[in-house]
Amino acid sequence: MKILGVDPGIKGGCAIVMVHDGAAPDVVDIIEIPVVGVGAKERRRPRNPHLDSRSPDPARIYRTRAMPKQGASSGFKYGRATGAIEAVLTCCEIPMTIIEPTAWKKFRQFRGGDKEAGRQRALQLFPSAHALLARNGEAALIALYGATLITPVGAQHAA
Repeated sequence: MKILGVDPGIKGGCAIVMVHDGAAPDVVDIIEIPVVGVGAKERRRPRNPHLDSRSPDPARIYRTRAMPKQGASSGFKYGRATGAIEAVLTCCEIPMTIIEPTAWKKFRQFRGGDKEAGRQRALQLFPSAHALLARNGEAALIALYGATLITPVGAQHAA
């Protein structure tokens, strides 16, 4: 099963992780979502061909929220990026679950919010994906956590 992990911020991205029965998961692809504009006018420009051609089964997206000491325009920009990505997933009919940051970070023993620390943790878990994880690993960690939310056929699971 292919799972799409989404880190929706301006410096975020998407990762498709293939989860195999009885084998280690693999990072299939990292999708950099284009950014258009500069400064306050900077925004994400997600396009569905990136997703349609790779057809992930479910998507797991990081829950966004206002950060302490974050200005109103920064918070709005972050929310706008998330909304654009959610709209593309909805239009592509990709089922989506919103993931709490505390849940996926605790599950993967990842502490802190620094992008480089997330990339390093992803490299530990996916050592063969070094080239793909050159910029961002948090989306891969979100996808991997998302795999734990999949209910096997005939089993009960509380997320």
